[in-house]
Amino acid sequence: MPHVADAPRLEYGLDGGAVPIARPRLSWRSRAEEPDWQQSAAEIRLDLDGEEHLARVDGDASVFVAWPFADLTPRARGTVRVRTEGASGWSDWSQPAPLIATFLGSGEWQAHFIGLQEPSAEAQPAQLRREFEVGSGLRRATLYATAHGVYQAFVNGSAVDDQHMKPGWTPYQYRLVHETTDVTALLEEGRNALGIALAGGWYTEHYGFQGQARPFYGTQPAVAGQLLLEYADGTHDWVVTDASWRAAGDGPWLTAGLYRGERFDASRLQSAWDRPGFDDSAWRSVALADPGPVPSPRTSPSVRVTQVLPVREVLTSPSGKVLLDFGQNLVGRLRIRVVGEAGSTVILRHAEVLENGELGTRPLRVAAATDAYTLSGVGEEVWAPSFTFHGFRYAQVDGWPGDFDPEAVVAEVIGSDMRRTGWFECSDAMVNRLHENVVWSMRGNFLYLPTDCPQRDERLGWTGDIQIFGPTAAFLHDSDSFLSSWLVDLALEQEQTGGSVGFTVPDVLDSGRIPTAAWGDAATVLPWLLHERFGDRATLARQYPSMKGWTDHILGLAGERHLWEGMYQWGDWVDPDAPADDPARAKTDPDLVASAFLFLSATLTAKAAGELGFDADASRYRAAAERVRDAWLAEFVTPAGRILSDAQTAYALALEFGIATPELAAGFGRRLAELVRRDGYRISTGFVGTPLVTHALTSTGHTAAAARMLLQTECPSWLYSVTMGATTVWERWDSMLPDGSINPGEMTSFNHYALGSVADWLHRVVAGLGPAEPAYRTVRVAPVPIPGLEHAAARFDGPYGEIRVGWRREGGSVVVTATIPANSRAEVTLPGRDAFEVASGTHTWTIDDPEPGRDTAAITMDTPLSAVIDDPAAYAAVVAAFDSVDPAVGQDFRRRTRWVANQPLASTTRLVSTTVVSALETKLDELNAGRGVR
Repeated sequence: MPHVADAPRLEYGLDGGAVPIARPRLSWRSRAEEPDWQQSAAEIRLDLDGEEHLARVDGDASVFVAWPFADLTPRARGTVRVRTEGASGWSDWSQPAPLIATFLGSGEWQAHFIGLQEPSAEAQPAQLRREFEVGSGLRRATLYATAHGVYQAFVNGSAVDDQHMKPGWTPYQYRLVHETTDVTALLEEGRNALGIALAGGWYTEHYGFQGQARPFYGTQPAVAGQLLLEYADGTHDWVVTDASWRAAGDGPWLTAGLYRGERFDASRLQSAWDRPGFDDSAWRSVALADPGPVPSPRTSPSVRVTQVLPVREVLTSPSGKVLLDFGQNLVGRLRIRVVGEAGSTVILRHAEVLENGELGTRPLRVAAATDAYTLSGVGEEVWAPSFTFHGFRYAQVDGWPGDFDPEAVVAEVIGSDMRRTGWFECSDAMVNRLHENVVWSMRGNFLYLPTDCPQRDERLGWTGDIQIFGPTAAFLHDSDSFLSSWLVDLALEQEQTGGSVGFTVPDVLDSGRIPTAAWGDAATVLPWLLHERFGDRATLARQYPSMKGWTDHILGLAGERHLWEGMYQWGDWVDPDAPADDPARAKTDPDLVASAFLFLSATLTAKAAGELGFDADASRYRAAAERVRDAWLAEFVTPAGRILSDAQTAYALALEFGIATPELAAGFGRRLAELVRRDGYRISTGFVGTPLVTHALTSTGHTAAAARMLLQTECPSWLYSVTMGATTVWERWDSMLPDGSINPGEMTSFNHYALGSVADWLHRVVAGLGPAEPAYRTVRVAPVPIPGLEHAAARFDGPYGEIRVGWRREGGSVVVTATIPANSRAEVTLPGRDAFEVASGTHTWTIDDPEPGRDTAAITMDTPLSAVIDDPAAYAAVVAAFDSVDPAVGQDFRRRTRWVANQPLASTTRLVSTTVVSALETKLDELNAGRGVR
């Protein structure tokens, strides 16, 4: 067989071949052992409701190929296969990919929103039911359902699926999504029952801070659904939510909320409530609620349990509490198996960290993060909360009846079920753990929407966080449909504000009329990213009005000065030098940051216009970007080439956004490297600068400086949290202080992906795997073997197939390997060589090591501080000398010293006792003796 065609992937790639649109785009991959295999044509076979359809595609297109058949109709079912042609002939037909159309026809949505008639409390959970008849010859039964809140449906006592917190969170006033579920196997001829358990979820949650949180949408949940029964004779019936349903509010769910957790009393459970024949005479008629917009089918991945973790260790706190350590900070819930007397209650409290041996709950703020289960007393009882989730590594168990068995509790990891696509590994175990922490933070915070954190009274879709993290997310998981769906919500809310974008989407903080740089720029950055990384031109086209709206709005604010200035900004958020109570007070001028992002958005909008064929728009936005560039350089750069905000973020923005002219770029790179060295290769950037600083260093030739930043373990640094035992990325560089206490600020999370955006640099620069064309049609192979690592590699399961790029040091050489999938090629840039192209296949190159070992010079009291910090062994000796006198003196030395070229080492001892001088001289003598120098 010359080559093999894999089963095609339908657009959105949802469960079981679910297709939410009538014309899904198709993608497929070919595998070939022969090098330089290229597709010359493809044939697509659609088997739909018993009929076969064929279509031919000439050329090499295989990613997001337009649907070549007639529009699908609601509930259409079939399979799609593909075969591909290359120089050696045709492949066999691929395995079939299932197809199920999950959308409704025009006017088919009939369901009413229903809820409790007279709720006794705010956000009261409810149970709702209806019995119905199923005739003979049932061919198919499909349930469509949505909620103002969260729900699970049951047919004849069985849950209809394994999804959690359906239907997720959208701006309910503008967009609702419905699930589409085949429930045929759960029905039988005759009497059947449909039951729905309902809670408030995001719809009734209180949003806001400083004691001012209030419900944004409503105070009571409601649900709407309709069950379609299709029979073999062509007839059909609908069972819809309407006034005929019955409801109860006194069931086992006492309370359920995102922040407070869930309370469940099993003694109140009526076991047959969702089965036919149940006596619901004590239940009441339902109330009809406001309908909202007609729901559309889900286009993003489902949320479900994706992994189960056992208890790693049982601890006893100083106060005598039973604490469970799962060994990993995660997002999800606990599932317990328990036997005990009726009425006894097990209480489960959750936290990410311990402080002084007890649960560290202060960072949760007002979120109780507590679940409670009251036993029925009947045999072994198994329970997990249905309508909440928590961010935690540790759990406190109170009220457990009898002896506690750790095997009776597991942690279920919950999140949007996206396919993993990207991996990275290197020779440094701590860097590998850092990368794993990034993966876990993405898993936990991609739950229906990209959130900031999963544990405290927030969990919002902050636009700035995902704008920063998008490139990393696009590598680690197949996140195209997830982010594309969220961008629909962004655009819908943006339409209400005249082009501005809120701090969060959904905008429950009512911030949409306060444009903020780096946050609102998600409107331009993410659509272009999805085009670049996935080849998703359709999302780019759909979001283009949103891109224009944002850019035009900010250009209008900039006015004739072409600078965005003097307005509310988050700036370089969580700059490590900012006060704990004011994370926005960064070293970099917020107007400089804002105007740089104005340039970026104008540039990206121009690129999008060019890609989409809007030539006049492209010219207009390019011209606007040039005016912003000229104004930025005139306002913020001195004639000598120094940026007025002389901070790492300022130079990184200018270099990575392309503001710097070729004449300025080298100088900006040198100054950035000087600042990084001056600061001891510790982090000096916040949200805005962190994704850019290592890119800016390596792109201007300062590879060693970037490597030292990556491998730094002192606070603030990426690896500091790893040395403190972190298993996810922290919100602040010092979320936990070196003494093990929690940062005293009111804003501290131990699971925030934003600062993990350095992983994009690990993938694209250190390993050297990136896209040179959209969807990696051409791969960019450009590894940078940084000092301090012996090897590094990345693997990406991309649209054209698996890509591997890696390198390893061997003696004085570096061996680079790359595997490029069929029907694609690569542009290769290796240190010391001119760029060249290669075809698909596996390749190996050997080059001279670009970072050979350095000469070891003598270090004396007259050695410049810049030379000391650039010599890791010398730096370690100097620090050890200060620490040997007193750790507090050593800490102060590291905090105060500015590692500059025009100060000798002796200058650091000018205000310290002679004891330090003596210790320092001793350490230097030992260092020099070991090097054989004086």
